[in-house]
Amino acid sequence: MTDIKSNKPKKAAVALGYDEKKMNAPQVIASGRGHVAERILQIAGDYGIHVEEDPVLAQALGQLDLGQEIPPELYRVVAEILVFIMETDRKSIGI
Repeated sequence: MTDIKSNKPKKAAVALGYDEKKMNAPQVIASGRGHVAERILQIAGDYGIHVEEDPVLAQALGQLDLGQEIPPELYRVVAEILVFIMETDRKSIGI
């Protein structure tokens, strides 16, 4: 999707959620482009939620429906991001 005024691709954002007791894999809890993407990023910032900027991954995840679990093909890349986030969090609190 392209922004007609500037001819630049619209920013995309996808939020994932995971509850190991209820889900087999992370699932899409929010997704959007343009203003919706900006709002998702703003909320993430307000709550101190890590944001991974990966347009290719965002495009792949953006094709999923809300509530849909990520497909097995994306498990590895999402797991790598989650490990990075956990390590960063541990370092920030001195563990």
